[in-house]
Amino acid sequence: MAKAREITKRRKAVRNIYKITRVMQMVATARFQRALKRAKGTRPYLDKLNAIVQDTLLGAQGSAELKRHPLLISRTPCRRTAILVVTSNRGLAGGYNSQILRLAMQNIRQLEEAGQQVDIHVAGRKGAAYFRFARREVKAAYTGISDNATFEEVLPVSQALMDDYANQTVDAIKIVYMRFISVGQQKSTALDVLPVQALETEESATGKSRLSRLDACSEYSPDAGELLVSLVPAMVRAAAFQAFVDASVSEQIARMMAMSAATENADSMIKQLTREYNRARQSQITSELSELMGGVEALK
Repeated sequence: MAKAREITKRRKAVRNIYKITRVMQMVATARFQRALKRAKGTRPYLDKLNAIVQDTLLGAQGSAELKRHPLLISRTPCRRTAILVVTSNRGLAGGYNSQILRLAMQNIRQLEEAGQQVDIHVAGRKGAAYFRFARREVKAAYTGISDNATFEEVLPVSQALMDDYANQTVDAIKIVYMRFISVGQQKSTALDVLPVQALETEESATGKSRLSRLDACSEYSPDAGELLVSLVPAMVRAAAFQAFVDASVSEQIARMMAMSAATENADSMIKQLTREYNRARQSQITSELSELMGGVEALK
């Protein structure tokens, strides 16, 4: 059994860890509340923008802009894909980064097995360190973006991806990030951003396709093709920003849960060490009493 003094030192160290993890849990909770408000506020805008782009894309079938604008051209076969991997700048967030990086590597290997080349763009110091360790060439690493990223910070990232697509450097763009679904559910997701493709039309009960229904009830001014020239870049920027917003709130949830578990484990360890200390101290007192009684008997 360890000595009482050694157990006291260990218990003091665990108590210090308990205080640190408890404070980190409280900080993560406060940051989570702010990030949650942003995620809930930006999601409806992106969903509505995506719906407008899909409807306008259906209404612009046959338009000259679909064949002329670089962001609206779908190139086949796809020879090179750009993947933006959104990770965190700091650790102590459980399996948050590992889930994202695992999905990113799965997509990279699948694309390489299909004969494509992959340009890796990574946001966050953890992701940059991982690809450096894996000896994977990274085309661009964005490590200066804050944990609570603003639209102005994300704008150069989305613009660089759009420029690569417009210059025909890449034929497709994906974003791998942690999608925020609810407080109890987050899922690592690979989002296809470009090329933009219309949803498959479904025949209605009257036999009219969605496209024909849109033509009958929609008017575009300017025409749908010209609108897409402005809508598609806006959608790409919004999708990239939403990925960072979702990543921020998901990171805080993961860190909050990790620090909560660490705090509970530290508390359990403190209780266990306290019991060990009491037993060790009791054994020490018993030994001292025995020695004292032995000395008294020797003096008689």
